Amino acid sequence: MTENGVYVYAFIPEGEVLSADAVGVGSPPAPLRLVGEGRVIAVVSDAPPQLRARRRDLMAHQEVLLRLSDSGPVLPMRFGAIAPDEESVRAQLSGSQAELLATLSHLEGAVEINLKALPAQNALAAVIAEEKNVRRLRAAVRRRPDYEANVRLGEAVATALSRRAADAGKKVLHKLTPMARAVVPGPEVHGCALNVSFLVDRSESDTFRATAQRFADAHRERVELRVAGPLPCYSFVSSQNLRTPVAGG
Repeated sequence: MTENGVYVYAFIPEGEVLSADAVGVGSPPAPLRLVGEGRVIAVVSDAPPQLRARRRDLMAHQEVLLRLSDSGPVLPMRFGAIAPDEESVRAQLSGSQAELLATLSHLEGAVEINLKALPAQNALAAVIAEEKNVRRLRAAVRRRPDYEANVRLGEAVATALSRRAADAGKKVLHKLTPMARAVVPGPEVHGCALNVSFLVDRSESDTFRATAQRFADAHRERVELRVAGPLPCYSFVSSQNLRTPVAGG
């Protein structure tokens, strides 16, 4: 058992190898190693003392997962997953072989792409031109400016911007869903009309992103699209796959 436990990055199929200089979290970065049991192996390192979500370590964790995904499917762990020792990791592998293998097969050749839809920036002119209620309230403010009238106008503009973004979000979701193997909603994000992740064939990820960008360009007065990826496939790993002594550090 290492002093601070074993940091777990991911589960991958047996047969994969790591470069001799592969490193992960910590300062100095901890060397990576493989813990094997059956047809699935874990990528681990010694856990650093007093692990915190520092940018350096978050980026190191992400980089390990992205490099692993270059050579095959990866079942990623969230940042901060620490097991007491290697035997605990082997027990997880031994007890969950079927589930882990099924998930790895599902993720073969795929990446995650996240899309967020937000109200368009600098779209006031379009809102005034296209939203009758906003035009009416704006005219009222001009005739008789006061605090309450300005508040009503501001609320109407905000509501219109959010509704327009939500409508555009539905349209882009309908357009992109056929291009993905699977789609899952993400957690609610303040200010976002849509937060969703797509499981996309790695070979199609550039086409997917280009399609999203064309939609964003054509609807820039309604929505701002933020596209992130390719990413490790966090959103497509069921928590049931990770029944484990591993716990967030």
